[in-house]
Amino acid sequence: MIFQESGYATPLRQGTAMMQNLIPSGNQNTQYGDLMTQAGMAQVGDAARNFSLKDQNDKTFDLYEQAGKRVLLSFHPLAWTEFCAAQMKSLEENRDVLLARNCVPVGISVDSVPCKKAWAKSLAIQNTPLLCDFWPHGAIAQKYGLFRDENGFSERANVIVDEKQKVIFVKVYPLHSVPDIQEIIAFLQK
Repeated sequence: MIFQESGYATPLRQGTAMMQNLIPSGNQNTQYGDLMTQAGMAQVGDAARNFSLKDQNDKTFDLYEQAGKRVLLSFHPLAWTEFCAAQMKSLEENRDVLLARNCVPVGISVDSVPCKKAWAKSLAIQNTPLLCDFWPHGAIAQKYGLFRDENGFSERANVIVDEKQKVIFVKVYPLHSVPDIQEIIAFLQK
């Protein structure tokens, strides 16, 4: 488990510098283009890595357009799984509480728009954007250093980006668990 809060932990660094974007591997050209190397895991204090993704309603969510608000990026491995369902339902159930703390919650996984649309309907999620990191497969999870190559999906993780587009919270959770939303709410109250 990795837990970091601004002012509470020394950021972990892998290598001499953090890569801010995905980097072409150079010699692994495929029919889909160059394979990408995962960036180092986002750390408290890093500039947020911008992205635009479609949600379950085919609306585009752009991180930098959220400037002035905090954003909870709630990564989950796959739709249609028990723990991921509980994690996303928790975001929906606590959306008003999070918004009252100037924080926009979004879920992110490698699933496609049609998959997320059907899943959101089955879970009665109507207000929380469930973002589709589908193609290039897991590119945003890779930008944040949270992609599990061996599994083809992201870690279960929460990343909070502040009003000035800085990472202020990063936590990776066990795959077979549900992140405690009260922990996030308490952190946002500080």
